[in-house]
Amino acid sequence: MTQAATRWPAVTAAFAAGVAIALNVGKVPVALPPLRAELGLSLVQAGWVSSMLTSVALLMGAFIGMWVGRLGAMRMVLGGLLVCCTGSLVPLLLSPGFALLLAGRFIEGLGFMCVAVAAPALISSAAGPQDRRFALGLWSAYMPAGAGLAMALSPALLPQAGWRALWLLAAAGLLAASLAVWSQRRHWRPPTPAATPACGGEPAAAAGTATGAGSRAIAAGPGFWAPVRTAVAHPLPWLLAVAFGAWAVQHFALIVWMPTYLREVRGAGAGLTALLTSAMLLACVPGNVLGGSLVQRGLSRGGLIAAAHVATGVGALAYTWAALPDVLRYTAAVFVSFAGGVIPAAVMASTTVLARSPQQIGTLQGLYLQGAQLGQFVGTPLIAAVVAASGQWRSSLWVSGLSAIAGIGLGLVARRIEPSLPRPST
Repeated sequence: MTQAATRWPAVTAAFAAGVAIALNVGKVPVALPPLRAELGLSLVQAGWVSSMLTSVALLMGAFIGMWVGRLGAMRMVLGGLLVCCTGSLVPLLLSPGFALLLAGRFIEGLGFMCVAVAAPALISSAAGPQDRRFALGLWSAYMPAGAGLAMALSPALLPQAGWRALWLLAAAGLLAASLAVWSQRRHWRPPTPAATPACGGEPAAAAGTATGAGSRAIAAGPGFWAPVRTAVAHPLPWLLAVAFGAWAVQHFALIVWMPTYLREVRGAGAGLTALLTSAMLLACVPGNVLGGSLVQRGLSRGGLIAAAHVATGVGALAYTWAALPDVLRYTAAVFVSFAGGVIPAAVMASTTVLARSPQQIGTLQGLYLQGAQLGQFVGTPLIAAVVAASGQWRSSLWVSGLSAIAGIGLGLVARRIEPSLPRPST
């Protein structure tokens, strides 16, 4: 039987939606100094502005993901992009202040979550079974690509129009992504049933269309909660979510360490700090592509996760080693970002064997996103506390190193239970 061809323009449009929402993640860290100066924000208020989007993802990720099949993936993606755009425009169109800025960030968070959990269902529906694992692995690059792009453009935009330029950039990117997704609306199709077996081993049912017909199929079936329970019944999704969180601890330790080290220890200017940090962040993208390619070739996801955590742990040891020259320490930091990129690709591509409907894809993607956000939520203040207690950034190695060890163990356990899952047809 001839396999359906992958519709790459449709996959690209869904990926562009992810990059657009990630602009809202990357715009805030570099914009906090001018925001604080203009609006008179305290450190606590700036922290809330920075963490609001993360808080929404942490609290509502899996819940929002449950609604993908009921509402339709394309509706959720388009709606999420427009909601996110509205959130970006709120502090620009109204008199800016802490309350409006925070409200805008909350709205951005809701839109962010709708796109983050629903876009993988669009990718799955547009990809042929032979490319589905690679396409979903590629999706994991949306966050470093979008956040890194915002940081890379900030030195050119901030001096001209301040923080408003980054908010306008995000709004424009979201509108452009909406048009791209809308232009591909005729190309979304349901995944091939044989290509997405359920985690319990039974043949996968037809998933319905990505635009909304799948919602009617789910509503007419065993009810709203049955597909959700099926999606999370196997231990593998939980292992993958926690392993993703272990990587997030290391990733955000690196993001926190580098700008502070460059500015406070080496005296680098704001522009150079933003460029070097964005280059480090963008190094994660080829790692995501590599991870998707390795998963596509049939390598064990658990094995890839364990190996990547070994690499990130060794890299963290190098970039926190004060005796090494700065060039080598920066190279080690870039390597950690690159090697760690394999982890989200391996995690997010797992829906090819764990999900059998858009609702289950959304549920799993929401669970994974919550795992990552939990790692950031716990890891960032923990690193700050450890460094503050010792007075040395090298102490952050305790947090990132232990997280890497935990990730290795979780990957090895996942590798042991993976053979109990059916392999997708490709």
